Amino acid sequence: MTTLDIEAGASATAPPESGLRIALAGKGGAGKTTISATLSRLLARRGHPVLVIDGDSNPNVAVALGVSQADAAAIPPLPLGLVSRRLDGPALKDPVTSIVERFGATAPDGVSVVHMAMPAHADEGCLCSSHATVSAILADTGRTRESVTLLDLEASPENFSRGTTRHVDALLFVVEPYYRSLETARRMGVLAAELELDRVWVVANKLRSPGDIEAIDEFFGNHNLHVAAYVPWGDSVLDADKEGTPLLDFEPDGPVVAAIAGLADRLVDAQG
Repeated sequence: MTTLDIEAGASATAPPESGLRIALAGKGGAGKTTISATLSRLLARRGHPVLVIDGDSNPNVAVALGVSQADAAAIPPLPLGLVSRRLDGPALKDPVTSIVERFGATAPDGVSVVHMAMPAHADEGCLCSSHATVSAILADTGRTRESVTLLDLEASPENFSRGTTRHVDALLFVVEPYYRSLETARRMGVLAAELELDRVWVVANKLRSPGDIEAIDEFFGNHNLHVAAYVPWGDSVLDADKEGTPLLDFEPDGPVVAAIAGLADRLVDAQG
């Protein structure tokens, strides 16, 4: 691909036969939260029940989805004790719908959002149980036909060492066109390969020129990672953030949203 003239895909893609579980990872500041929020609402508009899990201990997805700052601040982190330990791994004690009703919030387009964890005090220790809870939620949501669960990950390889993403159907590395961002995705890709996931893809974000695309294609071509989407740079992303408005509401017909819509098509088509 050698152009930034990126068109949206068709919106009439057939729904998946089973739940689609997506995780977004990458270096901090690469654009994971904006893409997560936009992708989630686009999929919800196509008729999918969508759950977003904010996997960052400093959560921001709810506001990016369009939840007010006050309501987002009131969302409690998922508490400890939601899972039981079994021989085949952690399992939820209650249905996902019950957990979302008690501890989640509803964003525009009917998207549900929960927070994995948010430390209340310093020196509290690790978030091991929180990772186990998210892993168990992903295991269960995969059994719900046509549903979509999206996990917006913290910029850390810990998610892979703890196996938090072991149940996802697609892992997306969001990258910017500079070496440190690309190298972060490469390193995470090595860890992800050990989880034997169905799809590990790259989303190239903030692209300003055909040269950016060529450099990303060459880098990931040398490391056997597939680039699934090319998202152009958009001043509208910064302008929307300054106004506290979701990108999808600020510039719904812009090229950034169009590229993310195309990514939504690819994810649903690949799930089958």
